[in-house]
Amino acid sequence: MKEIVTVQLGGFANFIGSHFWNFQDELLGLAGDPHADPVYKNKSLDMDVFYRAGETPQGILTYTPRLVLVDFQGSLGSLSSGGSLYSEIPSDPVVTWTGSVSRHVSEPRKKNLFLQSLYEEEQETPSMPRNDEDDEHQSEMQDKDIVECLENNVQYWTDFSKVHYHPRSLYELNGLWMDVQEFNNYGIGRNVFSEGSRGEEMNEQLRFFMEECDHIQGIQFIVDDSGGFSSVASDFLENIADEYTRTPVLLYAARGPGTYMNNTSRKESISRALHDAVSFSRLSSFCNLIVPVGLPFLSQMSNFLCIDDSKPYHCSAVYAAALHSMSLPFRMEQLGPSEILDDVSGAVDVNGVIQMLAGQARENMVAILDAAMPAPPLTGEQKKQSLQKSLRSLTPEVAEDVEDVQAVEHLTIHGALRSGASRTTISEVQVSFYAGYQNSSTRPRFSHISVAHCPLPIPLPFPSIFGNLVGQHGELLGNPVTGSRRGSLDVHSIPMAARLRSSTAILPYIEKRSVNLRRFGIDRGTSGSELARSWGFGKDELEDMGEGYSKIITALDPHSAVSSDSE
Repeated sequence: MKEIVTVQLGGFANFIGSHFWNFQDELLGLAGDPHADPVYKNKSLDMDVFYRAGETPQGILTYTPRLVLVDFQGSLGSLSSGGSLYSEIPSDPVVTWTGSVSRHVSEPRKKNLFLQSLYEEEQETPSMPRNDEDDEHQSEMQDKDIVECLENNVQYWTDFSKVHYHPRSLYELNGLWMDVQEFNNYGIGRNVFSEGSRGEEMNEQLRFFMEECDHIQGIQFIVDDSGGFSSVASDFLENIADEYTRTPVLLYAARGPGTYMNNTSRKESISRALHDAVSFSRLSSFCNLIVPVGLPFLSQMSNFLCIDDSKPYHCSAVYAAALHSMSLPFRMEQLGPSEILDDVSGAVDVNGVIQMLAGQARENMVAILDAAMPAPPLTGEQKKQSLQKSLRSLTPEVAEDVEDVQAVEHLTIHGALRSGASRTTISEVQVSFYAGYQNSSTRPRFSHISVAHCPLPIPLPFPSIFGNLVGQHGELLGNPVTGSRRGSLDVHSIPMAARLRSSTAILPYIEKRSVNLRRFGIDRGTSGSELARSWGFGKDELEDMGEGYSKIITALDPHSAVSSDSE
């Protein structure tokens, strides 16, 4: 077993993370449920990769995510910063400050209906008398009320989290009470990490999980890069790179649709363009593979989904599903050369994926994330197109239909179905995938496919984002069912496909940031140079960033005008 430590930094990153860990919790519950579908009792997927066993001071055994998450102070909603498993041990404060003190006090946030139901379930004792028929009816009614509550009232990522966290996982940026709308550029977060003891405290939180790993395979890092958290993340990543030099970092730079709103003035437009350029440059400097995630309009991704772009609760669920799919090969049982498993195929660790995508003939460390949600059936009348054609990019500003003979891809497919709702075999998935390239004019230089029987489980707090052509097990229906939106009460699991690819299709994303860095930060007399200086970047630093962009672009396209101009 090779462990992964996850870091989540910033509001939208924690929305994604909340859904991600809900999927893991659901898998754990189904694996231990004697009445659950046997497909979930999969011993070939090792959950210890992401989880750690522990014990409370009271001697209660725990199993919690190997995770550090960072957010604003007051961002945990009704969840205590000490988590819900470990009793907080009060200590006498040591007072060294003699000046004036301002005190911020807020009323404790009440648990919503979903969190109340979780608490009540945990308090129930098995010996209590039950009327199964009445209980089932009451449970159905309560579940409908919970769904409605979540659809209308999610404010914090904790509002829909069903997971217990270790107290070392939760870190609020003490003293940083700020509206997310104000924390909207790289410069405003510039000194957050270094102020006071925050940086050392965050390092200590991470060190707790890193040092208990026997054979760590890498760090999965998710950052909300739409504002000041990008700056906090780059400082944190720089420390990680210094302290854990041999540990690979897979970075997802995510943002919600709300961050793409039109800027009202030229000054705001310049600030946003410069933020995007600086943020990507800094973040990509301290990781091994960076994956930009977040579309302006996720609602246009699929005809089978009904997504409200105004709700982070909705959008983050899709990105979390894709990240879950990409993480499955990291926990698959590694096989010997002559071994064959019925449940999984294509195991690979974090470093293997990074070397696959960023260490081939051209060294490109920027990957595109694609997903098919739900994945289409692989056989029968409902198979309208190949699996490859059904994949949609979750990375913004990429070129469509690019023919790149040097492309490299790593694909995960799990829970795949035949026409109807019967599950395919591992070999059927592999044959169907490679057949999808037979009629294609170009195919990637290298493809790696990982397959698992286990589908994506849809837990109760998952949002109602499925359309009326999605069946109970994610099968695509020939005729629509009643209602426009379907959620976890109607859809219990879905087949998923997700892909990371290294391709020249990412060039528009990178070139836009490169051009804006030069236009607003580097060129003489630029309107953003003063802003960049206020963020702590002089001309030399900006020119170094420009050279970094040039190297990335040249790796993808040696004849690019952008790379030539910067030489």
